[in-house]
Amino acid sequence: MKFLSFEYDGNKTYGVKVKREDAAWDLVRVFETTKTKDYPKTLLEALQQNNTLDFQELVRQTVEKIEAESNADDYKVAFTNMKFLPPVVPTNNVIAIGRNYTDHAKELNNEVDELYVFTKAPSSLIGDNAEIPSHEDVTKALDYEGELGVVIGKYGHKIPKALALDYVYGYTIINDITARDLQKEHAQAFLSKSLLGACPMGPYIVTKDELPTPENANIVTKVNGEIRQDGNTKDMVKKIDDLIAEISQYVALHPGDIIATGTPSGVGAGMKPPVYLKRGDEVKITIDGIGTLTNTIGE
Repeated sequence: MKFLSFEYDGNKTYGVKVKREDAAWDLVRVFETTKTKDYPKTLLEALQQNNTLDFQELVRQTVEKIEAESNADDYKVAFTNMKFLPPVVPTNNVIAIGRNYTDHAKELNNEVDELYVFTKAPSSLIGDNAEIPSHEDVTKALDYEGELGVVIGKYGHKIPKALALDYVYGYTIINDITARDLQKEHAQAFLSKSLLGACPMGPYIVTKDELPTPENANIVTKVNGEIRQDGNTKDMVKKIDDLIAEISQYVALHPGDIIATGTPSGVGAGMKPPVYLKRGDEVKITIDGIGTLTNTIGE
């Protein structure tokens, strides 16, 4: 299943993609109409309840009931009529991994560290088709990084590597927008990567049963139609189970937490000369089995 959060007709809600249609079932309305008791009001709440509630099965059964109704189309919202939101806003910062692709580390003259971790503030999250502010008042070097995002589905602390994938609910796309000049000036990553709008995410969370080989998925980033990044998750230095096991040795992971797993080579800072994002640029990141995350640089 592909879950998403969106705004429609002035209300924030969430849904599941309609098969073979560019539309979503408005799950809040579906649950209300079918008189589903104690249904999750947000996608984050659904993830938080997932240990005691088989959310996917609940959605499947409830959507089947609506599909049998003569007015079923009334519960669908076309993508063109909605504003995409970040699928989920975690209670913690977004956890991000740097230098997890050897070629990307080399293009920025960095060494591949054992584990290079930073975070992005939840306030940096925006959805598909949203504008990324140019932040020209504080940076002249805004850059993109297409990444696979891992969505945690249940609480865990000190998770054994052999069990790590059991804690994954699904996957999404992250654009780890970075102000390279600030990153260098500050000698740390948090502020330079947490500007408002600096963490586009989405358009969906794809459940892990629909992406059985997340470590063999192509990642392609285009800027104004030009391919800049053309990588594959098989080249990650630290694999998904490594990351979950190592991070959870220190930080408790909660349902809805996001781990951005690093970016392949081809970022603007690695070009000769560097080419940074400017107003009007369109950035598209496509990952096999998930979809395409599209954003533009605004004012």
